Amino acid sequence: MDWTSPMTPRRQHPGRPWLGTRGEAWLLSGLIVIAIATASPATATAGATAPAGYAVTILGTLSPNPNLSAVSDGAGVNDLGWVVGDANYPDTWTDGRNSYPPNTTEHATLWRNGQITDLGTLGGPNSSIGFVARPNNTGLISGNAQNDQVDPNGENWGVNFSCDASGDPCQGQQYEFRGFAWENGVIRPLPTLGGNNEAAFGGANDEGQIVGMSETAGMDKSCQPTRFYDSTINQTITLKQRLDWKPVVWGPTYGEVHELQVWPGDTVGIASAINDEGQVVGGSGFCTTPAFGPLEHALLWENGRTIDLGSLGGTYDNLATAINDRGQVVGWSDLPGDTFKKGNLTGTTHSFLWQDGVMTDLGTLPNDVSTYAYGINDAGQVVGQSCDASGNCQAFLWQNGTMTDLNTIAHLTTAGSFDLLQAAGINSQGEIVGEAIDENTGYSLAFSALPCDSSPATEEGCRAPAGIAPATAGPTALTPHTALAPDRSRMRLGSFAGQP
Repeated sequence: MDWTSPMTPRRQHPGRPWLGTRGEAWLLSGLIVIAIATASPATATAGATAPAGYAVTILGTLSPNPNLSAVSDGAGVNDLGWVVGDANYPDTWTDGRNSYPPNTTEHATLWRNGQITDLGTLGGPNSSIGFVARPNNTGLISGNAQNDQVDPNGENWGVNFSCDASGDPCQGQQYEFRGFAWENGVIRPLPTLGGNNEAAFGGANDEGQIVGMSETAGMDKSCQPTRFYDSTINQTITLKQRLDWKPVVWGPTYGEVHELQVWPGDTVGIASAINDEGQVVGGSGFCTTPAFGPLEHALLWENGRTIDLGSLGGTYDNLATAINDRGQVVGWSDLPGDTFKKGNLTGTTHSFLWQDGVMTDLGTLPNDVSTYAYGINDAGQVVGQSCDASGNCQAFLWQNGTMTDLNTIAHLTTAGSFDLLQAAGINSQGEIVGEAIDENTGYSLAFSALPCDSSPATEEGCRAPAGIAPATAGPTALTPHTALAPDRSRMRLGSFAGQP
């Protein structure tokens, strides 16, 4: 549909991921791990053979002069090898009322054919790509961007934009937060359900449908506040939500928005991913600040039905994050004993694979406690993040009943020492993208990992000279500001950009 007409030791993750990567923090502070459960063996099988190894390339940023704030992350990849994510904006941003220094705002970013493209904003300071993002194979990309309007309810959805390795908010958190569709260099806002804020997740399917959540116009006095810690100001910030938000599907025609039904008794929800069959997954629950609060029901929407996928025994943090074209669903679910009190969630969370009505616990890596699954391809390969009780995390690949630390089968094609912190997306060719940490500088940087073509993996078959990408599909290694594509999407586009 045409919308335009062996590595280094683990590094501690800044917080508990709820809905995304560094570029979209979605962190829930105050996590206390209350149980260390032995992972149940996963019995579900995938259709792929374990790769011999992965050739890992660190991708470039938008900044010409990297420093501790010049960070980026990869959120998703399509079958064409287009990688989408976020990177700090290297220049001063100003709207005539406020001026923010370089590297204190971030922009949605595309790595494609050796070029880095800044996808721009809707007139405000920040934009990003939503979690488990996957642009479709026609080039349609979705994400989130601020316009130039201050949120009249002071809900501050902009705190979900993160500009440093600790996950602290970018500048300009007061502006409204909107979903966008980007195609052929043009960024356009998505309609809301009547509220001021919304978020687009999951990229788009090949029919041109995008999913996410959108505020309604209805006030909800029962919304519970949530809290998070901002290390830049050394304060815990309390967020208060005033409007309900519902799961939605945009498209396939631009301007269409369709509300999905939440589980009976719930008041809010999100749609996090959609496959080419039109099946949608996500979750619903009680009203908190999106997405700093938990959802109670992991859901699948198909053929007009809302289906509860169940849980691993917990109550408050159950979410389906991705679905492949075979109808296999992944996400995460709390184990028994979780609580949500005074804006703080406590509990232990494991990734799951749901298929044919059965939810399977994927467990954790050895010595870890919690896992979060972000992506699955049609071969049944699952990627995500596994964390220990102290918050030290590592990227994982799960297949054939086995979870593997991606760091243990990674071979760098980029000079330096990096730890693969989080695997956010995987395409049909098995290419994995996510977030790595530079162990020498502390930078958070996007990576692409391509399966090696030799078995068993060897240095010759899996490792290219430093700074040179492997001779397979996918983006080339880029130094900062190399081949930066024109930022057409930012030019003369404000809060009414792209309206028919």
